Amino acid sequence: MTLNTQHDATQEPMVIVGTGLAGYTVAREWRKLDSETPLLIVSRDDGRFYSKPALSNALATRTAPHEIARFDAAAMAQQLNARVWTHRQVERLVPEEHAIVVDGQRLRYRALVLATGADPRRVPVEGDGAADVLSVNDLGDYARFRERLAACRSVALLGAGLIGCEFANDLLAAGYAVTLIDPAPAPLARLLPAEAGETFARGLAAAGVDLRLERGVQSIAKREPGYRLTLSDGSTLDADLVVSAIGLVPRTSLASAAGLQIEGGIATDAWCRTSAPDVYALGDCAAIEGRVQPYVLPIMHAARALAQTLSGRLTRVDFPVMPIVVKTPAVPAVVVTPDRAPGRWRVEAGAPDSAHALRAICADDATQRMSGFALLGAATADKAALLKEMASTP
Repeated sequence: MTLNTQHDATQEPMVIVGTGLAGYTVAREWRKLDSETPLLIVSRDDGRFYSKPALSNALATRTAPHEIARFDAAAMAQQLNARVWTHRQVERLVPEEHAIVVDGQRLRYRALVLATGADPRRVPVEGDGAADVLSVNDLGDYARFRERLAACRSVALLGAGLIGCEFANDLLAAGYAVTLIDPAPAPLARLLPAEAGETFARGLAAAGVDLRLERGVQSIAKREPGYRLTLSDGSTLDADLVVSAIGLVPRTSLASAAGLQIEGGIATDAWCRTSAPDVYALGDCAAIEGRVQPYVLPIMHAARALAQTLSGRLTRVDFPVMPIVVKTPAVPAVVVTPDRAPGRWRVEAGAPDSAHALRAICADDATQRMSGFALLGAATADKAALLKEMASTP
């Protein structure tokens, strides 16, 4: 993963593939450092700029789909002094020629940034209603979701991870009956220790979410109206709409076909450099030093560092302590996931006069250094103090 020092591309553009948060943030940060080099951004969609996390609480904020986007592609092109190609498909990467092929047109680049994002993960489900299951991965998906939702009273959500829980809370607050289904024994199973997950589940249930945990979906049948879901334990439930939120799969097919190294995502070093010269990756599609981090703060930090590298100042991505804030007002949660040496969780009692409050600390067995924490309910007030403690501990 090295920079190419022989290729003379001074007259060729910087090319960014993708107009999500990662692509546009790299462009914005790089433009602060280089206002003259030609910049081309290629988008498979309409190129609007919006905050993806806003999709999971737009009902609570009473935000219509068309109000979520802050700028259209033309406005972004003007802000960034760039060309933004919308609804254009990158068919192939040709790294040995410093080129990409877009709708049959070969285009050379000075450097290439892959910010292609991720696709919704889908699991095979039987039944004539399986093809109707929605996933919400972008603004277009969200607009279709809201259109379908207008005629509904009940929603079944597949997946009790961060996005599933946030959508469940948002739908519940808007007056819909919500069922949340997951094979794990507790929601947020990849973020919370077991006891915290159980407390979080009780908070969602107390708010009115129908939790069907430790069960998967075997089949989805159409019925009038809506759908009948058969679960892995043989039980059934009816819902007007079914939404899948079981995670994302990094988009790596372009990179893989071009021979780039793939390790879960597009493999990069700590400088966002892929295995091809002058080709970089970040965001949901990338595994930076072997780790995909599909959250806002890691993307922002990686984008700022990569902008420096692209401008000629080689800059390592050094991730600070990054809290994950779960937007579930029924039971607020803040999590810092433990690092690669996770240690042991210690769960402390929450505030006695506050429902569903819990504080869990993860510490290294040998050094007792805090490596993560999980806060629920009123205990989220401890976030700033714990972040300060983690940042100050060598």
